[in-house]
Amino acid sequence: MKKLILTGVIAVASLLTTANAQIQKGNWLVGSSLVTSNFGLNTGGGYNIGIQPKGAYFIEDNVAIGGYVNLGISKVTNGSPTRFDYAVGGLGRYYLSPGEKGVDNLLNHGRWFLEGNVGIGGSSVENGNSTTGLDFGAGPGYSYFITPNIGLEGIVKYNGVAGFGSEGLTSTISFNVGFSIYIPTSKAREVANDVSK
Repeated sequence: MKKLILTGVIAVASLLTTANAQIQKGNWLVGSSLVTSNFGLNTGGGYNIGIQPKGAYFIEDNVAIGGYVNLGISKVTNGSPTRFDYAVGGLGRYYLSPGEKGVDNLLNHGRWFLEGNVGIGGSSVENGNSTTGLDFGAGPGYSYFITPNIGLEGIVKYNGVAGFGSEGLTSTISFNVGFSIYIPTSKAREVANDVSK
């Protein structure tokens, strides 16, 4: 019985420290958000699919910088023109520490974060309308660590494109869900060495 209790205490302690270990200086974050996806079930219904692969490096504890790519395709109805959305740029994340002023974590093995991005993006529609310009966004999110190295993430984000084409400023608020893999630098070096052999 004592061994069972001791094992339980160790397991809980490792879960509580997981969120801190993965967001330390020198670690990597690689992931993707499923921006939107819906499919019309009616006859002639449309679709909207988008993904956002991203990667970042922790330059300090709780602070990561990196890059992102947005890719999306949508069609309002079966007969409407297809729209292709795209963006590429830099992003930054700041993870809030437990105990910071006004911060309470929902779960002990997860972390709140703030994410912002700036880049170049736009859209192109089959009928010839297109725009390209400054792509930007910001919002809060939460990463719940389902394993020591994998986080299930949700983020509410304001997204905008200040375009120079047929459209001016366009903006949306999105709720994104995705996964991120947190890789310690030592593990990344092992993988790089294995690949180079």
